[in-house]
Amino acid sequence: MRLRTVLAAFTAGLAAVATLTAAGPAAAHPATGNACSPSVTLDRFSDALDKTTFGGSFVGNLSALAPDVTRSRLRPNGGTPGGSLAALSDRSALFLLDARTLAPKSVVPLADEKGAALDSEGLVVDRDGTLLVSSETEPSVRRYDRDGEILDRLPVPSPLLVAPAGRASANQTFEGLTLLPGGRTLLASMEYAIAGDSPGVVRFQTWTRTRHDRFRLAAQYAYRADAGLGVPEVQALADGRLLVLERGFTAGVGNTVRLYLADPRRATDTAGVENLTGQPGVRLVGKTLLADLVTCPSLGATARQPQPNPLLDNIEGMAVTGRDRGGLRVLLVSDDNQNAAQTTRFLFLHVRV
Repeated sequence: MRLRTVLAAFTAGLAAVATLTAAGPAAAHPATGNACSPSVTLDRFSDALDKTTFGGSFVGNLSALAPDVTRSRLRPNGGTPGGSLAALSDRSALFLLDARTLAPKSVVPLADEKGAALDSEGLVVDRDGTLLVSSETEPSVRRYDRDGEILDRLPVPSPLLVAPAGRASANQTFEGLTLLPGGRTLLASMEYAIAGDSPGVVRFQTWTRTRHDRFRLAAQYAYRADAGLGVPEVQALADGRLLVLERGFTAGVGNTVRLYLADPRRATDTAGVENLTGQPGVRLVGKTLLADLVTCPSLGATARQPQPNPLLDNIEGMAVTGRDRGGLRVLLVSDDNQNAAQTTRFLFLHVRV
C-alpha cells in the first residue's frame, strides 16, 4: 500500500489514541497501583509484535513512534475511538499500526537520495501529513511525502556531522525528533556528546518553520545526560517542556532506562559555543527525574538476556498519545535489533508532569 493511502487511513489523532485498549495477550495487565515512581505508572505492556513479519518485512528494529494529529478526530461507528500509529524501523521501514491492537496495517520503505537505506531514528508526522525523519548516518533530517518520496532535506550545523566532516561519532547523532507547541519549531536530540564537549553533554538542535513551510536553522541547547547514558528520544509537551528518554546498556547486567522532564525555555543558545566544557554563562536544559524504569513492576514480563528488571529492553521510541486522569499517556517501544536475545516490547505509561 502506498503511503498516500496509508496516511489517508489515519482517522484519529491524539485524543483518539488517548484511550488505547490493551494490545494482545501480553498486554492484558490493568493498572492497579503499578507505580514505577510517584509520577509514573505502568499500565501494561505488549510483546504482540515481537519476532513477527508483515508484508515480507520484519516487524522490529523500532526506533520511533508518532500518533497522527493531522486528521479529523472521528470515532469509527460513532463509538470507541480508533486510529493509527506510525512506527519507524531504523532499517528504513515505516509501519502503520492499529492504535488499539498494534497490528500492522501497512509498511512503506524509505531511502536516501541515492536509494540507500537509512539509519532512521526519529519521526514526526507534520501538520500536513508529510513525514519528518531523522537518520543518524550523516546525520540528517528529511521530509517525505505520502509516497515515501523525498521533498526536502534540512540543513545541519557542521559540528554535528559525523567525523571527518564534523565532530560527531558514528551512530551517536540524531535520535530524537519532535515538534514544539504550535508546530513552528522542530527539535532533534543528539544521542551522545560531540568531540570537544564534556562527556554526557548532548546538543539539542532546533529549526524554525519559514512562511514557505520549510525549516531553517535556529537555536541549539545543551542537555547533560546521566553518566554512561545517551538520549534516544525526546518528545515535546504542550507547555514547551520535554520528555527525555535516557538509556544505556552494560553487558552482563542489562539496560538502564530513565524518563526525565526537561525544560529548555531558559537554556542558553549554544549554537555559537564551540566547546561545551562547563564554562560559566552557559545554562543547560534543566531536568527532573520522573522515573527509573528499573523500579517498575515487571507484570510477568520475561527477558532473554540479563536485565535488572525483566521488563526492560533496549527502549528507544516514545510518543505522547493523549491525556487522562490528570496526566499523560506515554507509549514506549524497544528496538530489538533483530536479535534473538532481545524483545520488541511496548510499554504503556501514565505520567504526571
